[in-house]
Amino acid sequence: MSVRHDPDVESYLLLLAAHRSPRTVDAYRRDLASLATTLDGPVGGVTTEQIEAWLATMRADGRAASTIARRLAASRAYLRHLTMIGTRDDNPASGIAGPRRLRTVPRTLSPAEAERLIEAARGTAPRPMRDLALVELLYGAGLRVSEAVGLRKASIDLEGRIVRVVGKGGKERLVPLGRPAVEAVRRYLALGRPHLDRRHRPDLFLNARGGALTRAGAFLILRRLADRAGLEPGRVHPHLLRHSFATHLLEGGADLRSVQEMLGHADVATTERYTHVSDRHRRDAYFRAHPHARRRPERAPETG
Repeated sequence: MSVRHDPDVESYLLLLAAHRSPRTVDAYRRDLASLATTLDGPVGGVTTEQIEAWLATMRADGRAASTIARRLAASRAYLRHLTMIGTRDDNPASGIAGPRRLRTVPRTLSPAEAERLIEAARGTAPRPMRDLALVELLYGAGLRVSEAVGLRKASIDLEGRIVRVVGKGGKERLVPLGRPAVEAVRRYLALGRPHLDRRHRPDLFLNARGGALTRAGAFLILRRLADRAGLEPGRVHPHLLRHSFATHLLEGGADLRSVQEMLGHADVATTERYTHVSDRHRRDAYFRAHPHARRRPERAPETG
């Protein structure tokens, strides 16, 4: 049975849509659809043995551990929902251990590389002004690309040096802006954006045709700037600037909770990933700089 013809799954997804983003709901739909393809009946009737067989098939097909873990989590959440509303008495996925996922350390730009990217965006034409404002907000405020392209002109308080961001789940947060970001946005609004605004849109970032800048457009802008800055274009993407924002803040002495709030993370454990990066950088700096930390050549044993 397809999940699109499973009324219990559709009801669950509608409930999910009330407090989760459309992308998250689509991910749940795909994950539950994957389980449904292995069953003869509705997903709600699945057994522990069937879930284990589904996981074994994904492992045999070479699916990434992260994909398997996410699909198991989606099925577990759905089955937990069924127990809460009384459709099932048990959750057959609750006792199944998912694959262990390696804790990945986010990649970042160095401060010097970030400056090169910013310098590559500078220019006097409307689009370079837009590009500089975009880079300054991605790096200077740690915005997700969806948050950046979703900004309105009214989202920026230039005098108060604050950007009002609507993040995941529609949660709003205020993020402070440094002077370079404020000046880049001020200049773009005054001298660049009026030349792009052919449709009188409220969006902050506009494309060359006057429409709202898209996520794909932001990716292409960064790739072009990376190439101009002498950086590897395939390595530079909007989330890399967000990673760099968080890491450089922590390296500069910002406390973890403040960084968590600025990034809009619901769980501080997500923010703690960046402490591993900053700790590693500090360790490398120590071994490069401290006289007693440098490896000394072994002295030959004295003879005679």
